[in-house]
Amino acid sequence: MMWYNELMDKLQFDGPVVLAILDGVGLAPDAPGNAVSRARTPFLGSTVQNCPHVALDASGEAVGLLPGQMGNSEVGHNTMGAGQVIKQGVARIEEAFASGEIYRSEAWQGAITRILSENVHNADAPHTLHFAGIFSDGGVHSHISHLEQMIEHAYEDGVRRMRVHAIFDGRDVAPQSEPKYIKRIEKLAARLPGADIRIASGGGRMVTVADRYESDWSVVARGWDMMVNAQADYFFRSAEEAVATLRRIDPNVQDQYLPAFVVVDEKERPVGRIEKGDALIYYDFRADRAIEIAQAFTYWDFPYFNRGDYTPDDVYFVGMTEYNSDTHVPEHRLVEPVKITETLNRFLGERGVSQLAVSETVKFGHVTYYFNGNSYDKASGEEFREIESYTEPFETRPWMRCAEITDTVIREMPNYRFVRVNYPGGDMVGHTANMEATIVAMEAIDLSLARLAAKVDELGGCLVIVADHGNAEELLDAEGRPKTAHTTNKVPCIIYDRTKNRELYQLADVANPGLANLAATVATLLGLDDYPKQWSPSLIRTA
Repeated sequence: MMWYNELMDKLQFDGPVVLAILDGVGLAPDAPGNAVSRARTPFLGSTVQNCPHVALDASGEAVGLLPGQMGNSEVGHNTMGAGQVIKQGVARIEEAFASGEIYRSEAWQGAITRILSENVHNADAPHTLHFAGIFSDGGVHSHISHLEQMIEHAYEDGVRRMRVHAIFDGRDVAPQSEPKYIKRIEKLAARLPGADIRIASGGGRMVTVADRYESDWSVVARGWDMMVNAQADYFFRSAEEAVATLRRIDPNVQDQYLPAFVVVDEKERPVGRIEKGDALIYYDFRADRAIEIAQAFTYWDFPYFNRGDYTPDDVYFVGMTEYNSDTHVPEHRLVEPVKITETLNRFLGERGVSQLAVSETVKFGHVTYYFNGNSYDKASGEEFREIESYTEPFETRPWMRCAEITDTVIREMPNYRFVRVNYPGGDMVGHTANMEATIVAMEAIDLSLARLAAKVDELGGCLVIVADHGNAEELLDAEGRPKTAHTTNKVPCIIYDRTKNRELYQLADVANPGLANLAATVATLLGLDDYPKQWSPSLIRTA
């Protein structure tokens, strides 16, 4: 390691640089809905008083989204790990719709051809173009306007029979807002002469289809049964009736937890199950809640649940974009993914810097796959540690796996030069809008940070505390109603360092500091100033 020490002509930490990502913890004035300010967090309070700190932009154009678009964990981690602003998510997809790229793609043409050619040969049993995805205008995983545009274009292309499988949101939008999205699709269908367009099934994103990080394959299996087998706990004549009835059963149920249901006709027959010869467009552009259902429709060797006699040839499956850049799933996609190069983990790996990434299951992909430029491939000297998340509702275990995550980092910290860790509580518990539970989540995180800091002090290292986007600081909207969505608030960045190095650097005068500045900041703290020129500048400058 002598060559490495020679690079560190000014900053020389005996211990590691640790990046602690407080998922969903933004900055906002103290208010009744601010679980961050209401929590007892003595360690965080002390660091703000005594350590260099700066507020970072974590939404909109600062993370490659549209102006005013709330940030999210995917783009937040992408931006941190890439060291630069990457146009992605809804911004990239909006461009593709505006230019017509979507409809010129092999995937779109293939889906339309599949339906029209099948219907020529099966006029008495017409095949169906299906759409599925997060059903809202939240813009984090999807946007209902994209669904509307594709329905209209498919109609212009000659497709008349279409079905929508609605994965209700209530997480990136108001918790009980689905009726207005149902009405949007029904209104669109009504103004297309001769069209046969219906919502065929639905259910909350935490209940059906949209599992992530293989936390619970039964969620995906429930979605498969709902969409393909027309099996569910509930059957209704319409999606509107479904939501109204389920709300009467439980007036407080959030859209994200609505049970799965199937829409049937007056003879109790399903109006739109996915069948052999059909095509399905999954219109989410964010990968984490799309990859598993994509695998279910496209993998020949699929061990996670019984698909009956289904084979991937039966349905022409299309994704909005690529959901796994390592395996290139799905094969058919409307928009090619953005390629992210010169990531922080690659930069450090090429220079012999050992790295460790740690989180629990619900955020493991963010601190690994997304942080590393949408790839699970590890750099030289890089290791991952996943702690299994609880399966119970987050508000019933608001401390989540803070202790176990921290135990792992403390145990392994001496073996690595750069450690990154994600604490999910601010986001995952914040999404429930449960104030008391989110306060507990913040207090558990604060205790864990104090433990981390003590180990960092022991080893002579540095702790950088940051967040990827806001959430927990704003659990009530302007009218005082529960708010489950992310925010556009800035996020904290605190540099905790009790070594002699603290005298060798200070905060730099960076214009519009954001998450993109973090990669260069980590490199600078590691004594590496030869970072890629396309990276945004470091938040610190050495004396």
